[in-house]
Amino acid sequence: MSKIVELFGHYKNAQVDWQEVVTQQQCPFLSKKCIKVRKSQPEISIGTCTVQYGKNEQQVIICPHRFRERKQVFIDCIHLLTQHEPGNELHLISEVAIPGGSVDYFLVSSLKRRVRDFVGIELQTLDTTGTVWPERQKFLSEHNVEVSDNLVSPKAFGMNWIPDRENYSCAVTS
Repeated sequence: MSKIVELFGHYKNAQVDWQEVVTQQQCPFLSKKCIKVRKSQPEISIGTCTVQYGKNEQQVIICPHRFRERKQVFIDCIHLLTQHEPGNELHLISEVAIPGGSVDYFLVSSLKRRVRDFVGIELQTLDTTGTVWPERQKFLSEHNVEVSDNLVSPKAFGMNWIPDRENYSCAVTS
């Protein structure tokens, strides 16, 4: 059984037309084509959001865009805006360049077109080592979608983390 839990935002047991899902390559969290593509075939989106991993087969999110569901992550950050008051406008600004890189998002509280407070939000997930492609293809094959790749991989994907770690955390920096 494949270790893919979510593909293009659809849970593995969803009653969807998987062929159509793969053909469309749409990320429901970005509301556009999935931007995680194969290096060898950049026209093909990988679409893997969540996998099972480890001896306990825990579900692990591997795509940061997965956290954007219903924009809940941004709502959960409102309390970090200590100067936000009822009546202030909220703005979400993405990919803001700063010296040394960029910040994924800024949640901004403003009043009368003046910034009252802001918080930077960086979305990060665990990263895989190797490739999840064979698992993706195995998943599709299990769901009666024809795949052209060999489903046998000499190496399973791994995670960039300490495997015995029992607790996982998500951090928001301001």
